Amino acid sequence: MSSPAEGRVALVTGSSRGIGRAVARKLATEGYQLVLHGMREGSAKTTADEITADFGIEPLVVHGDVSDAADVKAILRLVFERHRRLDALVVNAGVHEAGFLGMMGDAAIERLFAVNAVGATYTVNGAVKLLRRGTAPSVVLLSSVMGTAGSAGQVVYGATKAAVAGFARAAAKELGPAGIRVNAVAPGFIATEMLESLDDAGRAERIAATALRRLGEPSDVADVIAFLLSDASRFVTGQVIEVDGGLVV
Repeated sequence: MSSPAEGRVALVTGSSRGIGRAVARKLATEGYQLVLHGMREGSAKTTADEITADFGIEPLVVHGDVSDAADVKAILRLVFERHRRLDALVVNAGVHEAGFLGMMGDAAIERLFAVNAVGATYTVNGAVKLLRRGTAPSVVLLSSVMGTAGSAGQVVYGATKAAVAGFARAAAKELGPAGIRVNAVAPGFIATEMLESLDDAGRAERIAATALRRLGEPSDVADVIAFLLSDASRFVTGQVIEVDGGLVV
């Protein structure tokens, strides 16, 4: 029996590692035709090769800097040439840098907003025409618990992710009449490269702050994203769902 998602076309940005890689693998299990994006040429190829080996699916691999409007247009042109439409879009590409106010460099501030906020806007803005050609199109953007609850040392990063949450809510209202659903997820502390710099004490502190007393796994977030892309969430739009193990309650 085929999956309800069989043949649906999905673009996942930032799919070379972490949550993006987990999303790509989850969607592969559901039969999506995948377009996998990485910032640099070939950076998403490892994920694509794994998916081909494990699931027999050959994703289209694209690359480019999402903060560059021309790069985003080129990516979406390749999607059009291959598939002529998009049924699902996961806006996951992002960067992270922590720092206290008064100590953040100008370049870091500009890069955080350029990739996380402006890049997300370029991606959805450019993809709307492809989504309008899709079937039951759905968009999921990656916000963060830092954008919904905030934290010292995460002010700038949190602001960029708060922008993503606001974008998702407004875009849901604007695109809803066209049948395009838009939601966001706000992960908490997830065991990705972002947390690799933590020492044992820092890791224990974050686990203690989480009600479920563990770090999240990328697959925990991927499962929620897959739900939001699916027909099971057909009446859900404009939501920012926290996937944080009870960090914020």
